[in-house]
Amino acid sequence: MQNRQNLTEGAPGRTLFFFALPMIIGNLFQQFYNMADSIIVGRFAGEDALAAVGASYSFTTVFIMIAIGGGIGSSVLTSQYLGAKQYSKMKTSAYTFLITFGAVSLVLSALGLLYNPLILHALKTPDNIMADALLYLQIYFSGLPFMFMYNILSANFNALGKSQIPLILLIFSSILNILMDLWMVGFLHMGVAGAAIATVIAQGISAAFSFIIFIRLIRSYRSEEKPRLFDRYMFLTGTKIAIPSIIQQSIVSIGMLLTQSSVNYFGSSALAGYSAGSRLESLGIVPMIATGNAMSPFTAQNLGAGKTERVQKGYHAAYKIILGFGIFLAIGSQLLYAPIVSAFVDPVQSPLAFQTGTAYFRFVGIFFSFLGFKAITDGILRGSGDVKIYMLANLINLAIRVCTAKFLSPVFGIAFIWYAIPLGWFVNYLISFIWYRTGNWKKKRIL
Repeated sequence: MQNRQNLTEGAPGRTLFFFALPMIIGNLFQQFYNMADSIIVGRFAGEDALAAVGASYSFTTVFIMIAIGGGIGSSVLTSQYLGAKQYSKMKTSAYTFLITFGAVSLVLSALGLLYNPLILHALKTPDNIMADALLYLQIYFSGLPFMFMYNILSANFNALGKSQIPLILLIFSSILNILMDLWMVGFLHMGVAGAAIATVIAQGISAAFSFIIFIRLIRSYRSEEKPRLFDRYMFLTGTKIAIPSIIQQSIVSIGMLLTQSSVNYFGSSALAGYSAGSRLESLGIVPMIATGNAMSPFTAQNLGAGKTERVQKGYHAAYKIILGFGIFLAIGSQLLYAPIVSAFVDPVQSPLAFQTGTAYFRFVGIFFSFLGFKAITDGILRGSGDVKIYMLANLINLAIRVCTAKFLSPVFGIAFIWYAIPLGWFVNYLISFIWYRTGNWKKKRIL
């Protein structure tokens, strides 16, 4: 069993691709659910309801990315211990961060419930969608610990090389969520409340299954020493990696949140179109982000096993994977933009929303490869624990997006909000790549 999940053997490119593939498929299912959620809300509850969910989405995505980034960052230790075959420490690392992020999720849930009205007002959310946005967030934050548990466990499954388990659970969760959306929003006419309740229930069931399976899996590794439930050194070391990882994973969602007030300036119709465009962007970036996330455990396991050259071969192979996806997405965004965006908003009833969504998607779709190059380079730096420069690069990326939206879009138009996105990706990649070329990451093995 343990040989099947070993990322330190086999052809690097093939190993990386087939390890990343379940992550890509799983994330696509999650994004398809998000799209279905928007389509169901938009079609059955109307444009204002879609705008309310869109206003909430940029906020909730920040918390999702905190969970994903925290899980990926903290699981670097788990991957390196697995590569070094130190199974007792591997278990201790996994237990430590399950407990840590369980506590973090409770704190964030309380803060979200308490402060989300202030944040929505600060983002200048239009008055006609404020009540629905508040209702959606109140329900969502009540179930935040379930979402955190699932994403932390998914990262740990990936750290052990078992990326197919989160895929199966995510497919189950997504299908359940869509069915419950259709029932609650389409049949019971519960509006945004129905969409939020469906999300919480589906995530709760998936998190429970994930926990049971993970505990059984990790106990299957035999170790002479008894693992501990919490280790202070691992907590401190993993936290140093997790924080930059959280920032890196959150850049897109934080950028969406901080630019929300700039979008709101153009009214609820533009916000509905922007929400549709951002959902499509989230779908397009899935293979790029997933391949970058796969680079982290691939790097960590191979560094733990002392196979530095294998990491470099995997990195070179990852460029081919990214280019393949990038070309496909660029062509698709230019040929299929109209029917895809019209699934979210009716071009006849909501012409401004449709125009905004199509302009956003067509432009960003050309540049997804930039994000992929950034993601795989960041993945190596994160997997090695060499995180300072790549954290700086991601902060510069965020600054470019936010400053352009805040200062240029009110003067030159809403399009400048998405014009800045590929520029931020490219600058981020350039900084991370220059640091990768120094070779400093080779010396950062944690063990």
